[in-house]
Amino acid sequence: MKKIMNFTSLFVLMVLLVGCMGEEKGQLTRVDVQKIDKEGNYEDVVMITDTKSIVLLREAFEQIKWDDKLVKMGRKPDIKATLFYTFDENIPERLYEYEIWFNENAGTATIISNENESYGEIDKENAQALKSNFLK
Repeated sequence: MKKIMNFTSLFVLMVLLVGCMGEEKGQLTRVDVQKIDKEGNYEDVVMITDTKSIVLLREAFEQIKWDDKLVKMGRKPDIKATLFYTFDENIPERLYEYEIWFNENAGTATIISNENESYGEIDKENAQALKSNFLK
């Protein structure tokens, strides 16, 4: 009986440890944005740090449907965005860079992650949230 209890305790501990492992989710603290002007040049970096905008952007980025394929776009991105995530106060922020194209006809947005070279799309509602926060 004692062996069964030890085995059960060990099993429960292993399940808990495996459940706690996984990708650590950091805190989005800042977003740097560069817009493209009419001549095709990028403007100065604009820093977004207000809590309301950060929450909206985090929620929008969580809705991206990613596909692990490399895509070439026919034009420069409308926006270059760098997201700053803090995982631990003792470790420097981790930066994730994205290029974003707004699809005017469909109302959606296409996103390319420079971090892991993947391609993503976002629906109308979340694309509008990105657009309204990035193109102020």
